[in-house]
Amino acid sequence: MNDCNILHCDLNNFYASVACLDNPTIKNYPVAVGGSQKERHGIILAKNYLAKEYGIKTGETIISARHKCPNLIVVPPNFKRQNELSKIVRDIYLQYTSKVEPFGIDECWLDVSESRFAFGDSLHIANTIRQRVKQDVGLTVSVGVSFTKAFAKLGSDLKKPDAVTLISRANFKEKVWPLPVGELIGVGSHTRQKLNSMGVFTIGDMALCGESVLKRKFGKNGTKLFNMANGIEDGEVLDSQIEELPKSIGRSTTTAADMFNLEQAHKVLLFLSEDVAGSLRKQNLKAAAIQVNIRTNTLVQSEFQGIIDNPTSSPITIAKYATDLLSDHYDFSLPLRSIGVRAINLKKDYVYQSDIFGDSAEQIRQEVLEDNILSIRDKFGNSVIKRASIIDQKEKARPSIVFGNKSQE
Repeated sequence: MNDCNILHCDLNNFYASVACLDNPTIKNYPVAVGGSQKERHGIILAKNYLAKEYGIKTGETIISARHKCPNLIVVPPNFKRQNELSKIVRDIYLQYTSKVEPFGIDECWLDVSESRFAFGDSLHIANTIRQRVKQDVGLTVSVGVSFTKAFAKLGSDLKKPDAVTLISRANFKEKVWPLPVGELIGVGSHTRQKLNSMGVFTIGDMALCGESVLKRKFGKNGTKLFNMANGIEDGEVLDSQIEELPKSIGRSTTTAADMFNLEQAHKVLLFLSEDVAGSLRKQNLKAAAIQVNIRTNTLVQSEFQGIIDNPTSSPITIAKYATDLLSDHYDFSLPLRSIGVRAINLKKDYVYQSDIFGDSAEQIRQEVLEDNILSIRDKFGNSVIKRASIIDQKEKARPSIVFGNKSQE
């Protein structure tokens, strides 16, 4: 217990809870936060516990959810209000430690190792925070207390809502190892499927199968998985006063009409890449890799990523790599309903070695041109210069912003 100084605070059903907080008359009914059905954003983004009891899941269509629960109340997201309440809660965390590392709008890690002398041990601090958030803000929070970030996050998931869970060196094998591998942070569906094909189904299976086995299968990420499963240090909680580079900057959109071929998708990717590149340039960042995510008209989702030869903030280059990724991984056997592009592995003030076999000189010329375009738009407005190839897409694509460590439509 003495070294369990990392907390993971997770606001319970945050988006739906905010809606119920602002409209108490609906709090005793099944409530979901969803997008507009008219604009083909008819997807469940979040739900309260009463809606969850009907089997409603995040990501399913509103129509499907209403079949399960005809009296479901669906409200639109209120991002301004959600950000406002997120900041209020984060200010509470900061009263106990400066080491507060956000993981999206509704989750944070806290390191309270230097706070015990003023506020009591980590369990006492966790319960104090839980009670204050409930009393001062009107929201509930689940808190995991542990000795690594991964186990602290698991702890906040184990008991909800409004609870504190301790995962210590003495009990982690009992509490963590029986859980499915997909419960561990960083184990997505693709990694889970690979692990299952190896006969690894629980976190304990992964911990005991050996680092060398995981490393052969997953490279350096195999070592990371092994360490997390065994409770080996997985990184410090970042100090909120230290500037952290965003993990990614991206844009996504659901289009008014389905995309049936690569040409149509490329125009949307170019439109989205302009926004991504603009954000990169304003923060003096370059992308060293790109992710593309898609959703078909049957709501099947996929994601691809690739490395950029020379880190860039050029929308033309970002769109080219994104289009090439899509071409390599998707055959348009089903039309696409939505698409997104994300700049990842971001670098600040990046100086790179020119590729003697590439066209980095042309890329540099392109980026100088983009700098000039951005300056003109900043002075006279975004509409003063438009690309002919995407003018028709501006009326069809309404991008939702995806920024930082965690995507949120």
